Amino acid sequence: MSRRRISIFGSTGSIGCSTLDVIGHLGGRDAFEIPAITGMGNVALLAEQAKAFGAGFAVTADPGRYNELKDALSGSGIEAGAGPSALIEAGERPADMVMAGIVGIAGLAPTLAAAKTGADIALANKECLVSAGDLFKKAVAAGGGRLLPVDSEHNAIFQVLETDQRHAVERIILTASGGPFRTFTREEMARVTPDRAAAHPNWSMGMKISIDSASLFNKALEMIEAKHLFDMPPAAIEVIVHPQSIIHSMVGYTDGSILAQLGAPDMRTAIGYALSWPRRANLPVKRLDLAALARLDFAAPDFERFPALGLARLAMERGGLQGAVLNGAKEAALEAFIARRIGFLSMAEIVGEVMDEMADLPEASDIEDVYEADREARRRAEIRIAGRQDDFS
Repeated sequence: MSRRRISIFGSTGSIGCSTLDVIGHLGGRDAFEIPAITGMGNVALLAEQAKAFGAGFAVTADPGRYNELKDALSGSGIEAGAGPSALIEAGERPADMVMAGIVGIAGLAPTLAAAKTGADIALANKECLVSAGDLFKKAVAAGGGRLLPVDSEHNAIFQVLETDQRHAVERIILTASGGPFRTFTREEMARVTPDRAAAHPNWSMGMKISIDSASLFNKALEMIEAKHLFDMPPAAIEVIVHPQSIIHSMVGYTDGSILAQLGAPDMRTAIGYALSWPRRANLPVKRLDLAALARLDFAAPDFERFPALGLARLAMERGGLQGAVLNGAKEAALEAFIARRIGFLSMAEIVGEVMDEMADLPEASDIEDVYEADREARRRAEIRIAGRQDDFS
């Protein structure tokens, strides 16, 4: 059989590194061709990955690092590129599948370009659906490719959602670990630092994703994603706190049955399933010892201590560009929290205020509408950030 062509966006991040690990276990260069591979600031790792897997085109998102990447690839025969236009070019390179692992709104344009080519999209980037859901789904449908979720929660739903029983789906239940502050009072949460918020109890992730998980903004974005991925009404999308992160999500049916996908908290399971679908691969992940686990705990989420969940439901009900507004304001607030300009609880307060101000935006007609909503949400969030005087002591 010919090798399968898979481009990898965000290869130097946690999703990208795990994807390359899975590819290595599934045959490496003998089984896969890498038309394009992209990263951000870690040019040395990007070049190393490109050479190890024989990529055709390597791109750094930082336009100022082009010469550094070109020098690192010297003699390899691998083409180098840099900046937003090169990312889009990477998306346009012919591929059977694209692993969309770029974090943030920067991943939208190249993933949208890949969708238009007809490539299957293994989606780990949340913003494609949160900020541009209908626009992005139309591009996938027009291209003729398939959308395969990689987030562990959506991948779990994908695994247990019986395609011939869609009429009987009653609800989707997203599990949340609750993060490091699930037992904290609001007073305690007001004093947490970025370093504490970045220490996730179960998953190994980057700083921004870990803080999003601690505030449950990560889960809020996943609620919006689930609406788009599975065509579910907002009222049918639930969140349950499950501290062990063993059940990755569930689907409830009209006969009272609930089907769940269980596994160790390892993103390689979801990545491997997306890369191998509709088959299952032999992956080097830890096997569950149910007797050793002994118990699985569940609790209802507290919408007062974690208001991000309520903001997600509000965004889904309002529709239009509220997802893009929520995400843009959240990104600005998150960066301000990391820089210790605002406190942990101020993030959700700022996002809610910006969403209320921009509640009437219609659905996006093109990608520029999404970018404009994102820019305006960030601008308005920044005004509020500048006026805060939060106390970390």
